[in-house]
Amino acid sequence: MPERRTGRVVAYSCHVAGPLSALPSRVARALAFVAIIVGGFAGGLIGWALVDVQCTGECDTSRALGASIGAVVSAIGTAVVSILVLRAMGEWHEIQDREQ
Repeated sequence: MPERRTGRVVAYSCHVAGPLSALPSRVARALAFVAIIVGGFAGGLIGWALVDVQCTGECDTSRALGASIGAVVSAIGTAVVSILVLRAMGEWHEIQDREQ
């Protein structure tokens, strides 16, 4: 709460070390991005391998479709988990800042 004297703000009673932001750090966002890419790649490999094991003969289109669906589904799942982790980190940092 700011201290007031004659209608002007003289000083703040709380000290802020830096600008407040709800964004996670750049490193955390970069790691989340890399995790989504790696998760999508792994899902693509799993989708391709799953179709490859089940299919006989010419299966290029089926393999590509399996890899594409696997990559998209896996990347979406990894993105959801990454967002939840980044939000949890933000809440954790907010609680730490309140305690100081």
